[in-house]
Amino acid sequence: MFKFIAVVILIFSSAVQTAEMDVLSVDRAAAADNIHLSFANEQKIYPKQGDFAVNNYVLMSNEKGERWAVITVTNLSSGSRTLEHNHLMALFANGDRGTPVAYQEHFAGNETQSITVSFGVSKFPILSVYSSQNE
Repeated sequence: MFKFIAVVILIFSSAVQTAEMDVLSVDRAAAADNIHLSFANEQKIYPKQGDFAVNNYVLMSNEKGERWAVITVTNLSSGSRTLEHNHLMALFANGDRGTPVAYQEHFAGNETQSITVSFGVSKFPILSVYSSQNE
């Protein structure tokens, strides 16, 4: 009986520990114009040209290395536009750049929205998020 109870407790604690690894923690919140970093961009990786400006962002991650961001974006055009994942770029702590996982969101003219996007898994944290309007 004792072995059965020990096995049940072990399985339950393992499940709780796995669930805790999925929980996102806020790493940092920043205004897009407050961060100035100068990593070399030898591969010339840039966000797609567009009418979207990143106003601010909140960076999040978990113990599995998943990288997420809540990004407040403004459509600078008076006409409606569709924000695509490649309009946004993240700069990682090792100098790499990457776009979020495939994503689209419709914006009316001059509209501002906050969106939550995933930048996949990385052992390096995200330092900043920007668009072509923030470069």
